[in-house]
Amino acid sequence: MDKVASPRTLAAAWKRVAANKGAAGVDGISITRFQARASYYLAEVERELRAGSYQPLPVRRVHIPKGPGKTRPLGIAAVKDRIVQTAITMVVEPIFEREFLPSTYGFRPGRGCKDALREVERWLKQGYTWIVDADIEGYFDSLPKLPLLARVAEKISDGTLLDLLQRFLDQDVLEGMQQWTPVAGVPQGSVLSPVLSNLYLHPFDRHMAQAGYTSVRYCDDFVILCRTQAEAEAALALVHAWMTQHGLRLHPEKTRIVEARTDDKGFDFLGYRFAKGRRYVRPKSLQALREKIRQKTGRTRSGSLRQITADLNPMLRGWFGYFKHARSSTFQAIDGFVRRRLRAILRRRHKRAGSGRTLKDHQRWPNAFFAAQGLFTLHEAYVQASQSR
Repeated sequence: MDKVASPRTLAAAWKRVAANKGAAGVDGISITRFQARASYYLAEVERELRAGSYQPLPVRRVHIPKGPGKTRPLGIAAVKDRIVQTAITMVVEPIFEREFLPSTYGFRPGRGCKDALREVERWLKQGYTWIVDADIEGYFDSLPKLPLLARVAEKISDGTLLDLLQRFLDQDVLEGMQQWTPVAGVPQGSVLSPVLSNLYLHPFDRHMAQAGYTSVRYCDDFVILCRTQAEAEAALALVHAWMTQHGLRLHPEKTRIVEARTDDKGFDFLGYRFAKGRRYVRPKSLQALREKIRQKTGRTRSGSLRQITADLNPMLRGWFGYFKHARSSTFQAIDGFVRRRLRAILRRRHKRAGSGRTLKDHQRWPNAFFAAQGLFTLHEAYVQASQSR
C-alpha cells in the first residue's frame, strides 16, 4: 500500500489517466477540471489512502453500441478513482504478470491481439484444426468477488490494499436515477478489470495446459486447438466442468466445436474469421466499421470535405493497421462505401437529388478528387504494404 500511495506512483498514474482522456464520473470532475487542481486532489487522495479511508464513488453506467440494435454496458469511474485503480495496477500487475502463461495475450505488457492471431495461425498450420470455440457468458459481470479476492490474497498479504480492492469490487453502479451494488463482477471499462480478469482465469490456463491442451486466450476470449474431433470433445467437457466449478457459464449457443479446414462458418477470434484454411475479417467487424463511417458521414454533416476526411482518416488508418492481412476486395469495398457516403454529402450541398451513385457524380467527384482532399485509401495502403513485404 505504501507503493500505491506514494506521490511518485500517484503522479505517474495521473499522467496515464490524463493521456487516456475519457469522460467525467458521477462527481462531474473532468480531466480538465482535475488538471487545474491536480496537486491538491493528488495530495487528498494520498492522505485518504494512507489513512485507509479512501472510498470509491459509484460508477456511472452508460451503454455503447455493440451492433444493430445492441449495446454493451460500460462503467465510467470518477477521475480520482481511475487514478487510484491505475496506481494499484502499476504495483500489483508485475507480481501477477510473472505467473501468467505464454498462452495468454490480453492486456499484458509486450503482447497484443496480433500476437494471439499469429499463434492461432501457427497451430492451425501444424494440424490443430479441430477448434473448441468457447464463449463465457457475461464474464465481466459474473466474476465471483470472494474467489477473485482470494486469488489476489494468494500473492498479496497487505490487508489495507485488500480492503481497498474489496471497496472497488463493491462499488455502486449509478444508471439514470437507479443505484445498486452488484453482487458479482467487475465493471467493464474499469482500469482494474483487465488484470483481475486475467488473474481469475490463470488457474484455468494452467489446468488446460497440465491436461495437455493447446489454448490461446485474450482476456475472456479463447480457443482450444486440437488435432482430432475426439480430443476437442474431451477438451470442451473439461472447459465446461472448470467453468461450472468456478462460478462461470459457457454460452450454450455460442460455444461449439468446428473443423477449421472444412467448416464454411469456421470460428471467430479477435475480429477475424478463420474458415477453410483462410483468415477473413469477420462480418461483425465490417458491420461495426460501416456503422462508425455512417456516424461520421451523415448527409447533413457540417464542415468542409477536408475536415470530414481528417475526421475519418484516423479511424480508417487504425482499422487498416489491425486488419491489413485481409483480402484486397475487402479494402476496395470499404473505400467504395466511404466515397459513396461522401458523394451523398456533396450531392445534398449542391442540391442534387438521389443517392450519389450516378455516372455523372463519379465523373464530377472521381476517386482522385477525394485523394486530393487527403482521404486515406485502404486499398492503396494494402498495395503499398504488399509491395514492401
